Amino acid sequence: MSIARFEKVSKNQFDKDLKDLLNLEGDYYDNIVIPARATKGSAGYDFTCPVDITIKPNELVKIPSGIRCFIEDGYVLNIYPRSSLGFKYQLCLANTTGIIDADYYGAKNEGHIIVALVNRGTKDIVINKGDRFVQGIFFEFFTAEEELVDKERTGGFGSSN
Repeated sequence: MSIARFEKVSKNQFDKDLKDLLNLEGDYYDNIVIPARATKGSAGYDFTCPVDITIKPNELVKIPSGIRCFIEDGYVLNIYPRSSLGFKYQLCLANTTGIIDADYYGAKNEGHIIVALVNRGTKDIVINKGDRFVQGIFFEFFTAEEELVDKERTGGFGSSN
């Protein structure tokens, strides 16, 4: 059963976020790879890094993935670091788990999935262009009895306060 679809964000959006977050300019757009599962039994869709990144100890870096995801209502995409990076190098998501809601697809930044990583280790961590660095897993979710929520999303990290 298919409940989602990965796409690239526009070149303009990717270039803007790359400049704003990493102070990089250049033609990196063709390095964006649509996330895929490594094996037929894999739950996670591997995201590859579109640029070379070095993360120093205790440094937080926001990496623009170049990816957005259409997700049907009632489902969420959770982002986790690949276990080898966390176990071997103490690389963690700054927000512990990335939550990509279905309505993020329509955000002002095109729903660009930005990955905030922090190096909790004692050595520099190098992520090369094309390295798989995080994975996304889809989950169905349910809501509690509540009043009607009609607020619309505008952005990403902290946008709903």
